[in-house]
Amino acid sequence: MWKEPEGLPAFLEEVELAQGGDSRLDSHLERVKGSLGSLGEDVQWQARRLVEDLGLALQGSQLVRHAPAAVADAFCASRLGGEAGHAYGTLPAGVDSAAIVDRVLPV
Repeated sequence: MWKEPEGLPAFLEEVELAQGGDSRLDSHLERVKGSLGSLGEDVQWQARRLVEDLGLALQGSQLVRHAPAAVADAFCASRLGGEAGHAYGTLPAGVDSAAIVDRVLPV
């Protein structure tokens, strides 16, 4: 962000293309933008969390725009929602897991 300051606005423009596609992603993007505005002198202490949040924003944006609805919903519910788990495959109740499994099984 400091070496190439034009990168962050371009990144945000890219992830904001999904704005309105999922309320959890929208909330996450607002939190990310808020945290960018409150970076202090000790940015190195916040860097890992910031990069993680930027990565989640990009993943969510791509899935909301290009993946089947069940896949995007599962990602947003499990990674951006209030019940986000930290282990791979942790999904909250209500996720259409059958649609996700059907998507990868041979016809």
